[in-house]
Amino acid sequence: MAFKDFSRNLGFADIEVEKVLARTRTQGFLEEINRSVDWEPIEKILMRGYPVGDSELGNKAFYPIVLMKAILLQKWYGLYSDPELENQINDRLSFKKFIGIPMRQFSPDHSLISKFRKRVSQQDMEAIHGELLKQFSEKGYSIEGGMAIDARLVKSSAGPKSTEKIEEEKQKRETPEGNEDKNGKPVKFRSDIDSDWVVRNEQPFYGMKENTSIDVESGLVLSTWVSKASEHDTNFFQVVAVKGMHGKENPPKIYADKGYCSKDNRKFLTRNEISDGIMRKDHKNAKLTEWEHERNKMISKVRYKIEQYFGLTERHMGGGRARFTTLIKENWNRMGMVMAFNIKRVLLAENKKTQRAMA
Repeated sequence: MAFKDFSRNLGFADIEVEKVLARTRTQGFLEEINRSVDWEPIEKILMRGYPVGDSELGNKAFYPIVLMKAILLQKWYGLYSDPELENQINDRLSFKKFIGIPMRQFSPDHSLISKFRKRVSQQDMEAIHGELLKQFSEKGYSIEGGMAIDARLVKSSAGPKSTEKIEEEKQKRETPEGNEDKNGKPVKFRSDIDSDWVVRNEQPFYGMKENTSIDVESGLVLSTWVSKASEHDTNFFQVVAVKGMHGKENPPKIYADKGYCSKDNRKFLTRNEISDGIMRKDHKNAKLTEWEHERNKMISKVRYKIEQYFGLTERHMGGGRARFTTLIKENWNRMGMVMAFNIKRVLLAENKKTQRAMA
């Protein structure tokens, strides 16, 4: 199959269009991103396990870095479907230039973008995320200055189902017949049974839960993990904390709200010589002291940066609703969202530094 090579095939029209694009705001933003990120190590991570492109037979494939950049565009510009992403790349020359294809080349097909998610593993996505954090750390952005952990509920991508209906579909999928359509072919589209019910603030909610960690100094997202909505926050404190440790040293302190308050989580912090920043909560036989109330207030002031991630991604990237019906696919999707958020955050911070230097 081999790969399409556009590096030496820029035509006269591409050069002329580039002059016009240099004046557009979108092109300026995307060019700054291309300058601020070293894509070569990211491409190496993608290529090491990419299952196509080795054979010389058949149509040439797009390099995976082209598709990775397309996924990031999807997040930055709130394009909630792959067909819409394909349409926008074909329609917007600045998008083509960013992902590295010439003006005359059609966008990767939306089905190819979907296949890309299956071809790149969750482990490789986490490795790319770690590489980006390493690059940002070298620019002076903290990734081990202290960690804050929190969770948000994520609406299901499908309509709610009763607990009985969810259990019925689970049992059906465990049979060969339950994984085939009426023609005996593998089922492509499935209803959502990885979401479930939880009651939050006396209101029933159907969906998933995203547990996330951020660096309290830089505000960069360090890790994220999606679970069923009903699973308690406490169960994911250690998972998210370990996944968020990208530096040479453990974070000096981890902050978290009352939902993560447990003996096991505090023992985890003690064993790893990390200061305890988990908020306290009342127990039946022990009410919080005045000092503990004040301590909780101080912790809540440190944790506000994680709310920025939740708020901005919900407003601009569809973060408040799951895109996929399975936890595996949604975890992959959230990792792409985290990368897009971190890249843009660093870019905006770099622009502020430049403006201050010029003032």
